[in-house]
Parts: sequence; structure tokens; C-alpha cells
Amino acid sequence: MNRKLMAAIGAVTLLGVTACGSDSGGGGSAVAAEDRDETLTVWLMGEADSTWPELVTEVNDTFAETYPGVTVNVQYQQWGDKTTKLDAALGGSEFPDVVELGNTETMTYILNGVLAEIDPEQYDNSDTWIGGLVDTCSFEGAMYCVPYYAGSRVAVYNADMFEAATGSAEFPQTEDELLEAMTALDEEFGEGQAYSPMYLAGRNWHAAMSYVVGYGGQIAEFDEDSGEWSGTLSTPEAQAGIQHYIDLVKEWNRGDQTKDEEDHALAMAQERAALIYGNGWEAGVVVHGAEGNPELEGTIQVAGMPGPNGEPLPSFIGGSDLAIVEKSDVQDLAAEWIALFTSEESMEVLVGKDTLPNNTKQLEPLKENPTTAPMANAVPDAWFTPIAPGWSAVEQQSVLPNMLLEVLRGTPVEEATATADAAIDDLINNEA
Repeated sequence: MNRKLMAAIGAVTLLGVTACGSDSGGGGSAVAAEDRDETLTVWLMGEADSTWPELVTEVNDTFAETYPGVTVNVQYQQWGDKTTKLDAALGGSEFPDVVELGNTETMTYILNGVLAEIDPEQYDNSDTWIGGLVDTCSFEGAMYCVPYYAGSRVAVYNADMFEAATGSAEFPQTEDELLEAMTALDEEFGEGQAYSPMYLAGRNWHAAMSYVVGYGGQIAEFDEDSGEWSGTLSTPEAQAGIQHYIDLVKEWNRGDQTKDEEDHALAMAQERAALIYGNGWEAGVVVHGAEGNPELEGTIQVAGMPGPNGEPLPSFIGGSDLAIVEKSDVQDLAAEWIALFTSEESMEVLVGKDTLPNNTKQLEPLKENPTTAPMANAVPDAWFTPIAPGWSAVEQQSVLPNMLLEVLRGTPVEEATATADAAIDDLINNEA
């Protein structure tokens, strides 16, 4: 891999040398590459450490061949408190130069001037970057982050359990067939016990909103006349999707229904669940994660999730982007490191981990691979959260999880959605 990575770094180094000759825009001073001695601080999320640590090591080693005196300080973060830590760091003098952001987090930081503008031409396959990721990095014709990887939600299931209960390891194609399989799983593995045929977490808002979209609803809408967003969870379509999701949770999740999805892969690894609805890469976590179960190798499979009304369940297009902090004094180094980490060869490493790459060129072959086809085929019709200035605040204040929790606890869906819409209206148009 080093030769190809060196080719990539060579291309961006030519651009970086120009930047080094200027004292503006965090470009550094006119110092030869081998004499640079700065520190480049990179914040990555835990998935990079648990799922593709060899890529981080390889990129850092290759980067060091050009910049032997530069220290690359990779710090791994957790989703639960990353934005709180980032906001605090940005207010001080010790902040990351490169930061990974979930694609629902980027717009707030773009609007607040936190992120430096990037030149897409410095990065591999930028002409085929997945549109849903490009949108989250774009504002007024400029781009402020680099797509890192895409994610879509799929059914992750235990094929052996399905075969034992239904006589077939194949995943059901319709929701009616799926519910029949759930009943069979109950009968086979213990109805009423600490076993969930379908472990849907009550506060998993990404899953719940897929049912909203499946019923023809949406989270919020933009009014061209007023130039503002407003919540639309109170519409009949959205309410029907939310109620459908809650009904599934209550019927088939025999664990703590008030949890989020953080431990659903663990439930499957412990063979307490036959099915979860999550990111495709979580199939690997079930088997190979820190708390995974290697004995399930070959048993854990992925498939498209059937939704209501006879259609596949629309998937949320998740994923991450990599951004350069505007305050950084080593923006040129940051750009070169990101170029290596998102190069075509680096994307092949992610593909090997059943993770979707950042571009359609490398995504296309995955549609023919049985292991990755369910995730790859979900991308074109996937939905995304409102690209609104205050959406990050909606997430940070847990508006959607709190709404789902209230419905689980008995609040009528009409009342809970009205409360959620009011909260969305208060937050979604605010840039700060």
C-alpha cells in the first residue's frame, strides 16, 4: 500500500509546498518538508480504532516518510460527548487540526466559521463523492469538509436462529413475512424470556424516522416564502410511522425498551437477539468487536429491511466527514493527511471492512457483492436529516429520542409529536 499512498501524498505535497511559502491561512512557513517539526492533532471517532486501526497506522507511517519531524497525534473520541469536548477545545488553545464529524453535525460548524474551506481537487474521486455526503459539507458553493465514509441501515440477523425457527436462513422479503418469522422465533427460543426476536431500541430515532419516511412523512420542511424550517412530525403520515415503530418495539423487544441502540450489537453477540436494525458495519462488531462473539462468524448476515406498505424500509444515509479547523496553523499538513486517509486505496481498506466508501465509483461494485449489496443498494433512495442551521441543536437536546420515550411511556403520539414539533421550531432555524 505504501507506493500508492506515496503517489497520493506526492500530488498533494505539490500543492502543500505552495501553501508553505505563505504565512496566511495557516499555511506554515517556507520550510522544507523534511524540516517541518509541528504537531498535527487528529480527532477520529472510535470506529477507526476498533475497525480499521491498520489504516490509521499505515497512513501515519506514509505521512512520516515525507514529514519525519511532524508528530501526528491521533486522539479517538466517542460520539456521546465529542461535540461537547470539541466546543470546549475550540474555545481554548488546544484544539484538533483535523476533526471527524458526523454528517448531521457539519452544518452548525460551517455556519459558525469553525471549518476551513477545502479544495475538492486535492482529494481522490471527488468528482464521484456520494451526493448525500457532499451536501453535508457544502454551503453557498464552497466545501468545508471531505467525505470519509457512508453508512446505511440494514437488517443484521442471526441466520442460524432464523433457520432453526422458520426452516430457512433467508431473510424475509416483506414485513408480513418478517412478523411471521418473529412469532416462529418466539416459539423456538422462548416467548417472554430475556430474548428478543427483533431488538429495536425505543430511543433509536434513526430507525423510527425510517418508518416515518416509509409512511410518507418527514421530520421538518422548509418554507421558501419565509425562509424557515418547521417541524412536521404532527402530520398523519409521520404519526403513523412513529406509532408503527413503537408498536414493533413493544411487541418484540423483551429487554429495556427505553434504551438507545448503543448496545444492540452486544445483545446480538450474546445471542439475546435474532435481529437488529443498524449500520451494516455493525455485523462485524457483533462478531469481531471488543465484546463480539467470534463463534458467530458466518452466522451474522445482513439484508434489506422490509418496511410498511410492501416497500423496503427507507434507510438513513449516515456517515462521517473530515474537516480542517479554521484556527489551525498547519492547514496544509491537515489537508495532506486527509488526502491520504481518504485516498482510493484507503477507501478499499474500508470496503474490506464492509463499510461504504465515500464515492460512487467504489460503491458500484458493492451492489453485486451479497455481503455489501444491502447497504450499497440502500444509498440511492436514502433519506437525510434537514440540512438546517439548528439541526445539530435538535440532536444535542435529544428532541427525537425524548419524543419516542414519551410515547413508550404512554403519552399519545399526537401529544408527543406536537411537543417535539414545538421544540424543533425553537431550535432548527438558529445558527448558534
